[in-house]
Amino acid sequence: MQHSVTVSVDVPKSFAVDQVRGMFDLKREKTASATFNVELPRNDDNWQIGVIVGPSGSGKSTVARHAYGKQFVEAFKWKPNSAVVDNFGSASIKDVTQTLTSVGFSSPPSWVKPHHVLSGGERFRCDLARALMMSGDLVAFDEFTSVVDRTVAKIGSSAIAKSIRSGRIKKKFVAVTCHYDILEWLEPDWVLDMASCQLARGALYQRPKIDLTIAPVHYSAWELFRRHHYLNTSIAAQAKCFAAFWNDEPVAFSAWIRRMSRATAGRKSMREHRTVVLPDFQGVGIGNKLSEWCAGVFRGVGTGAYSTTSHPGMIHYRNQSAKWKTRRFGMVSKPGRSGLQAGRQASCGRVTGGFQYVGPKTANATEIMTALNRVRITGGDVNLVLDCLRKSAASKRSILDLTKLSSPRLETILHQLVKSGAVRQFKVGKRVVFELADTPD
Repeated sequence: MQHSVTVSVDVPKSFAVDQVRGMFDLKREKTASATFNVELPRNDDNWQIGVIVGPSGSGKSTVARHAYGKQFVEAFKWKPNSAVVDNFGSASIKDVTQTLTSVGFSSPPSWVKPHHVLSGGERFRCDLARALMMSGDLVAFDEFTSVVDRTVAKIGSSAIAKSIRSGRIKKKFVAVTCHYDILEWLEPDWVLDMASCQLARGALYQRPKIDLTIAPVHYSAWELFRRHHYLNTSIAAQAKCFAAFWNDEPVAFSAWIRRMSRATAGRKSMREHRTVVLPDFQGVGIGNKLSEWCAGVFRGVGTGAYSTTSHPGMIHYRNQSAKWKTRRFGMVSKPGRSGLQAGRQASCGRVTGGFQYVGPKTANATEIMTALNRVRITGGDVNLVLDCLRKSAASKRSILDLTKLSSPRLETILHQLVKSGAVRQFKVGKRVVFELADTPD
């Protein structure tokens, strides 16, 4: 469909304007105008994602405003003292949270904060969610990814594309942007480049592969991810922990602990304890991939892997995946119930899904578990103990005085260090003394 858009504006009269005209030999015109002749696909054509791209001043917003009218979104006003979820009008909380999740903003602790205290990437995704919840079957979003760093821009583009292609968001989407680097992450059905006013259609781009590196980490790495978890922020000291890295940057964390239940009595099994993806990297499946990799490690060494979650995104994915067997779904503990179950907070008032991992085993699982057992005795409080012993051999009382650790915590650390061979213990009279081994692990 052809569009011809002309915009004009009166040129102000002033002495400074006349000076500029004289300096640069500009014509004395009363108005300044520009005309853009472009082709855009019809709204009822068979497409899902489109892009209008071009440098600043090339007419992107002008053309989009003319073509899409009320469906063109430039900015939203957010109530300064209200939570993000209170800014979606009469929409149900279920629809609001599902849309926030679908654009890669899967952090319930941030949903209840005011918009202005969020990071740039989080604010961008909130604006995107509000646009997608507008009435009508199409939305054109101005200045798409202009206010966020390029990593957030790419991940956010991939998240919205994934949600639209999968049908979770039933709306056509037009990104209006000056950034060409998001095209391969959006994988649009058409692109209008305002630099040349040419329209290109078809499968023009393919999303780059997100190559993750996953490695065992000490549980103290949880500090980087703690505040982004959707439940409480504690973690068991005995947890077996892994982190995912993208371009050498930590992006996700998963911790697993032993599963205690009557059904698994006498059999080895692990359950997912904490899994969280940093907000800037949510929405592209990193959390599920990390979770499955960890579960595959445990399966690879003959250990069952289970997970109970109330996160809507994870429940939806696992219900559809052949890699997970649904053990139970939709169960809620009795209202008003409180206290601890097997050392963990009861899932009071929350709909949860319980799953068993039945997917493929992770390669080299035995070697990974060996590395995991070694890395568990490094970092955090352990370094305090090792620093003490690097100076000289010491008794438990001396180490307590120097490190200020609790006695139970020090007992656990010393047991791990001695078991690994990094530290040896011996008696001097009636005292037990610890020192670094000659060749520590």
